[in-house]
Amino acid sequence: MLKKVAIFDVDGTIFRSSFVIELTEGLVNEGIFDESARKSYEKELKHWRNREGGYEHYVNAVVAAFMKNIKGARYEDVARVAERIVEEQQKHVYRYTRDLVKELRSKNYFLLAISQSPKTALEGFCKRMGFNKTYGRIYELGPSDRFTGKIVDEHLIMNKATIVRRAVEREKLTLKDSIGVGDTEGDIPFLELVGRPICFNPNSELYRYAKRMEWEVVVERKDVIYKL
Repeated sequence: MLKKVAIFDVDGTIFRSSFVIELTEGLVNEGIFDESARKSYEKELKHWRNREGGYEHYVNAVVAAFMKNIKGARYEDVARVAERIVEEQQKHVYRYTRDLVKELRSKNYFLLAISQSPKTALEGFCKRMGFNKTYGRIYELGPSDRFTGKIVDEHLIMNKATIVRRAVEREKLTLKDSIGVGDTEGDIPFLELVGRPICFNPNSELYRYAKRMEWEVVVERKDVIYKL
């Protein structure tokens, strides 16, 4: 019998931050990345905090800093920092999605996580949450287990709908009665595939699309959960 699937974006949807941000900050603090990495996205961070710029601009600047500085870093150093971040921040999650994951796990759904953050940090977090499969960015390793700065199968991780179709086929899943949870317009391709798309704390582009498509919109603010 084919298993039902629930698909979750992770950063900003379950985790109340972004793993690429937390990992980059951790690597700078440990001296594995140079302090210049943090300085390269300080402007975008300030603009976002002052509501003068978008969150996506800030995250993209962090990703650029990570990509530039990961080259030459040792896998064991990055993995150690990633493990510490997961240990410290495992419970920094939204109540709505935390409880939804727990509910769907009890109903024997196959739980699939998809994120653009490094899989080195994602996998530990998602395993503890009870996910069956995690897709994230995998960075290529070269000689002496040092990162080359390249992403393995980048074309695949950039297309979440393709990942979902591949997982459905390989894991013998069904999209009937499936559920998807995302927070930005980048999640639209996989949300269009599922039976019940949920837009959780959506940005403006996803919110407009969700209202047009009559998808569920859920917002969690402090200790209140709103369904719009």
